[in-house]
Amino acid sequence: MNGHSVRGGDKRDRILQAAERVFASKGFYGAKVSDIAHVAGVADGTIYLYFRSKDDLLISLFEAQMDRVLAELRGAVADGEDATEKLRRFIAAYLTMVEANRHAAEVITIELRQSAKFMKEYRNPKFAEFLKTLAAVIQEGQQQGRLRAEVPAPIAARTLFGALDELALMWVTSRGERFDIRKVADWLGDVVLKGLELQRRQA
Repeated sequence: MNGHSVRGGDKRDRILQAAERVFASKGFYGAKVSDIAHVAGVADGTIYLYFRSKDDLLISLFEAQMDRVLAELRGAVADGEDATEKLRRFIAAYLTMVEANRHAAEVITIELRQSAKFMKEYRNPKFAEFLKTLAAVIQEGQQQGRLRAEVPAPIAARTLFGALDELALMWVTSRGERFDIRKVADWLGDVVLKGLELQRRQA
């Protein structure tokens, strides 16, 4: 792990940035609050002024990342002409963010699942909002007559996220086997749309 401290910004943001680096480097279980404090350049006790526990810090990190993800994805689909184009943009934007933010992607795809509090107690409103945004695009395509209406939009949205999550996991855990994540986005778009698009009957 890079031992340089995180400087600049307010203390809470510095702690979150430090936590992202430490969790990605040492893993959730291996990380200590003292490690995060050292990278953030604050005293150990300062962490507890902002976060109740290491689990709380991890969940807060997730929420901060999801806010950024949602803003990026909404921007990506805002100018799409139809739902199929918006879905392709959504997929490409998500995987591009994974590529650009390796530490954040590693924390979300791997370390977050190590927290019992997150998995069992956290209601996860940010993820629900993410799925709702994706389902709205799919529902728009159904209303346009472009996508199959018999597939419930929330189910299609969760299915697509499952594919995105697995590809993100594959990317962050690959060892020297980097692949073109933009090309993968195109492939996934083809697979999803061929499954969801309403097939026009031949005359």
